[in-house]
Amino acid sequence: MKRIQRRNVLSTMLSAWTILLLGPGQVSLAETTGGAFREYIDTFDGYTFLYPKNWIQVRGAGADIFFRDPMVLDENMSVEISSPSSSRYTSVEDLGPPEKAAEKVLGQYLTEFMSTRLGVRRESNVLSASSKVADDGKLYYEVEVNIKSYASNNELAVMPQDRVQSLEWDRRYLSVLGVENKRLYELRLQTPEQVFMQEEEDLRRVMDSFRVIKAA
Repeated sequence: MKRIQRRNVLSTMLSAWTILLLGPGQVSLAETTGGAFREYIDTFDGYTFLYPKNWIQVRGAGADIFFRDPMVLDENMSVEISSPSSSRYTSVEDLGPPEKAAEKVLGQYLTEFMSTRLGVRRESNVLSASSKVADDGKLYYEVEVNIKSYASNNELAVMPQDRVQSLEWDRRYLSVLGVENKRLYELRLQTPEQVFMQEEEDLRRVMDSFRVIKAA
C-alpha cells in the first residue's frame, strides 16, 4: 500500500469499528461514539478528539485541521501545532503555570484579531485557567477567555456623539493545551457567548476528548 500523505487521516462515518492501514506497520482504529459526535484521529501528527457530527471540515483555513458549524458560522474548532523544527517541548508546564499560559493564549488571540479599522475596540478577560491529568496520564492545560469587539459605524463623524461604538460580537474561546512528540498542541473552540450558554455541555465534551498521541 502506498504511504498515505499528511492529510489522509481518519474521520470515520461508520457506526462500527473501522480499521485503516496508514502505512507499513501503522494501523489506526477508530469508532464513532454514536449520537451527537464522531471521532477524529490524526496518527501522522499525533492527536485525536471528538467533534459534533453535523460540523463540516473546512480546508485551507490555516490550522492543521478546522471544523465549523454549518449553521452558526462563528462557531468552529481547530488544532494548532508548533513547528517540529523550532520546538522542543517536554511538558505543557514549559509554558509556566496555567495562569501564565492563559495570558499567552489570550495575547495570541488578540494579535490574530488585530484590526486596522478606525474605531475598533476590544475587551478581553481570562475566565479560567486550570490543569488536569487525563485518562492517558498526560498533563493538559484548559483555558477559557472572552473577547468582545466594539466598533462605530460613523468613526469619521466630526461630533463625538456621532461616533458611538456598539457591540459587534461577543465570543467565548476555549483552548486545551498538551505536549507530545516534543511539540505543543492546542485545540481551539470558538463560539458566540449566547450559543455557548446553549451548547456548553457539548463543547466541554469536545474539550475533554482532546488527546495528544505518539505520531506515527
